[in-house]
Amino acid sequence: MKLPARFLALALVCACPLVASAQWQWMDKDGRKVFSDRPPPADIPQRSILKQPGGMAAPPVAAPTPAAGPAPQAAAVPARPAPKDAELEARKKEAEDAEAAKAKAEADNLARARQENCQRARQAKVSMDAGMPIGQIGADGKVQVLDNAARAAEAQRVQSAMTSNCG
Repeated sequence: MKLPARFLALALVCACPLVASAQWQWMDKDGRKVFSDRPPPADIPQRSILKQPGGMAAPPVAAPTPAAGPAPQAAAVPARPAPKDAELEARKKEAEDAEAAKAKAEADNLARARQENCQRARQAKVSMDAGMPIGQIGADGKVQVLDNAARAAEAQRVQSAMTSNCG
């Protein structure tokens, strides 16, 4: 009785590679290789099947043979776009949105600062035009009244600030 048991074991060992080779291989709609022991879904075209059970490769798609006369013009089929990872696209869009929001916030801050500088320059111009004495605090901490030359230089600086910030 030992002979049939050995024969059965040998038959099982020889059959294992046949079972392992019963694999399907195809490219899914996203361009990834899929390996399975079941056939691909019906929506996978025959040209995307790379391997069938039994070690047989998928039959190649036959190229159309040219007809005797000129072939009718077929509508151009757009090339299939490269596969995209939805998660990667979502992250990319998120990063672009965050960058756009940051740029908008910086632009808003810059506009607000220019508006404040414009308002200060206009107030300084009104003070200069009023003819009242203008003083500045010196390095020693004391107030120094501006003479005519310093007043003209300060008026020019205020006018420059108005030009750059007010428009």
